[in-house]
Amino acid sequence: MSDYPRDMVGFGSEPPHADWPGGARIAISFVINHEEGAESCILNGDAQSERYLCDLGPVEAVPVVGGRDLNAESMFEYGARAGFWRLWRIFTEASVPVTVYGVGMALERTPEAAAAMIEAGWEVAGHGYRWIDYRDVSEEVERAHLKQCIDAIAETTGARPVGWFSGRRSIHTRRLVVEEGGFLYDSDGYSDDLPYWNTDHGRAHLVVPYSRNNNDLRFATGGVYTGGDFFAYLRDSFDTLYAEGADHPKMMSIGLHNRIIGRPGRAGALLRFLDHVRKHDGVWFARRREIAEHWHRRHPYFE
Repeated sequence: MSDYPRDMVGFGSEPPHADWPGGARIAISFVINHEEGAESCILNGDAQSERYLCDLGPVEAVPVVGGRDLNAESMFEYGARAGFWRLWRIFTEASVPVTVYGVGMALERTPEAAAAMIEAGWEVAGHGYRWIDYRDVSEEVERAHLKQCIDAIAETTGARPVGWFSGRRSIHTRRLVVEEGGFLYDSDGYSDDLPYWNTDHGRAHLVVPYSRNNNDLRFATGGVYTGGDFFAYLRDSFDTLYAEGADHPKMMSIGLHNRIIGRPGRAGALLRFLDHVRKHDGVWFARRREIAEHWHRRHPYFE
């Protein structure tokens, strides 16, 4: 099975001791996906309207081909106009650091939000130039969008991104990221509770895994409906990882979207979770960049 292109073993029964700063039992990474304004829309030159990850029910979640879906568009507008600022206030008042997965076009259309991210000390990682499924485009288009995203983030925030997350990635994505260079990590993986090294593309490349279960996308795709459901799942995930962290410290990623968790009826779940976590010692709130830098120092790749 040496030619099988998947790693089904990982760290095995004895994962490495993460050795988080301060002897923390768990590293917590909050991620805000900033995508509004870059979604599928004929105003952006697309053939149809967006239907993914917004509050459209199963009957409504059918794309409008060749026309505009003003309901879907306004839901994305809510994320930029109101949801982002609600999350910005929550995290800045709590002094909790955040990584933003920034879509290039979205940042270009929300320069005030981009400035607020930098003012708060948040990391902005690359999330594509468009918020689209990169399995549906050519390798050449994906490569061009990667470069456009880097340029857009550098222009709107003043710094080149060192992290990457496509989300709906293609079979080319990680290779393109490695070939581009300048990245400490990507997060296009869900296969562990710790960072890990990937060597598929000519050199050691760090993956800081993300989460689609500790993620508010469940409000839009099914699985949870109330803020209480979301809080309970996050709490149980944290409690398990925190207990394991007595011997084997882990990391926990929480994925958020302006237009989803930014709604009033859901934001309370985030506040409740923050209150729960802050009752515990040995918690390291970190940007993904800091997690990657720590792993590069403490767990470098060896042949």
